Amino acid sequence: MPFETLGVEPLDAVLNMRLTSVEKAKLKEDADLAGLSMSELVRRRYFGRPIVASADTLMLKELRRIGGLLKHVHNQSGGAYSSDTAGALVAIKTYMEQLSHGR
Repeated sequence: MPFETLGVEPLDAVLNMRLTSVEKAKLKEDADLAGLSMSELVRRRYFGRPIVASADTLMLKELRRIGGLLKHVHNQSGGAYSSDTAGALVAIKTYMEQLSHGR
């Protein structure tokens, strides 16, 4: 079975390590949340690459959708709720920035 390629170099080396059952379960849970294999999760953590949970990606998509709906409400109402929609959009933008920076 050929190894996958990461960038220009093939992943051609294997590292075996020992974990407790609890540690392995936690690693598997974290990898599943991020939509990654356990190996990829460990590589990204060790080499300082970003890890964005797939739940965060879905949340960002939903927040963009909600922002679009708020803009639609603002436009359709002729700005009647402008202070409310502005406050909601600022809150959405703040939360999106926090998600994208891993906070």
